[in-house]
Amino acid sequence: MATRRIIAAPARAAVDQGTLLVVEDLRTAFRTPRGRVKAVDGVSFSLDRGKTLGVVGESGSGKTVLARSIMGLLPKRNVEVSGRVTYEDRDITGASPAVMRHVWGTEMAMVFQDPMTSLNPVMKVGKQITESLRHHLDMPKDQAAVTALGLLKSVGIPEPERRLEQYAHELSGGMRQRVTIAIALACGPKLLFADEPTTALDVTVQAQILNLLAAQQRERHMAMVLVTHDLGVVAGRSDEIAVMYAGQIVEKAPTRTLFTSMKMPYTEALLRSIPKLEQASHSRLAAIAGRPPDLISPPGGCRFAPRCIYVREKCVAEQPPMIEADTPGHYYRCWFPVGTVEPTRPVDTTADAPVPTSVAIGKAVDA
Repeated sequence: MATRRIIAAPARAAVDQGTLLVVEDLRTAFRTPRGRVKAVDGVSFSLDRGKTLGVVGESGSGKTVLARSIMGLLPKRNVEVSGRVTYEDRDITGASPAVMRHVWGTEMAMVFQDPMTSLNPVMKVGKQITESLRHHLDMPKDQAAVTALGLLKSVGIPEPERRLEQYAHELSGGMRQRVTIAIALACGPKLLFADEPTTALDVTVQAQILNLLAAQQRERHMAMVLVTHDLGVVAGRSDEIAVMYAGQIVEKAPTRTLFTSMKMPYTEALLRSIPKLEQASHSRLAAIAGRPPDLISPPGGCRFAPRCIYVREKCVAEQPPMIEADTPGHYYRCWFPVGTVEPTRPVDTTADAPVPTSVAIGKAVDA
């Protein structure tokens, strides 16, 4: 096996000209009657202007909590956040809501999972867009109305004049999500968090929403953090991917590198679980055995060890640090990376192909 260098965390110490966001050793815990839930545990990464970072993991891996911790959207009660978040050379760690109001909308914005719950059901769509413009940009009422109309046109909503006068429940799921994107983009943010933006949408609409986000990002030269549980979603739409498991980043790499030379067994298991086009109908899906650990008392060693097919004694006894691979920008948290040892547990044979044909790595990841 090639020489490896153990590092503390894959984050840059300072903000350079091309770096927009730096997250260092971010930790978020929730105080509950059972104990402290360590939802985010020592996460570090950086994001350059105009680039896309895909954050991938199962439900409960800490993806959404990570995004909301960075944006300061978590309630203060019973929540502990530590570490450092630097945005454009400004430390916004633990900033008050009064300070963050100057960041939300104009600097950072978020597209939430469920547009039906993120939109106000008793306020017309047009009012919700113009409210943001008038509050953050101090835009006159007439100008805000014209801008709102242009935003709906830019996100591909048909009959935008009519939609401005409608309520959220009068729109389809796809149109509601387009409205939330229009609101998020209204004040020209430099960084957009898209938290499972295609949840509960049919496959065709999912592709339209993802393509819309990509087009808006290119047009505005905007950085984006795309949160999803599906590696297929970020395959052709991200520059880098961070794989999260049990509150930690367990692998981070340029997108093409991750798909061609993944190191972390959890990443391999996620990829294997994606249904393949050539898979026989009614055949069993390749699920990851076991359950994610209890984040109140996570395992002392590798957190994926109880479910890993390559597990060894060292994995159970000692938690691996982030290790730098030979490829620049590739880091992983594993003592025995994929391809270095034989499995100690049966491999699910329903997914023999390492990369499903339904996952297409496009030109967007070459940057």
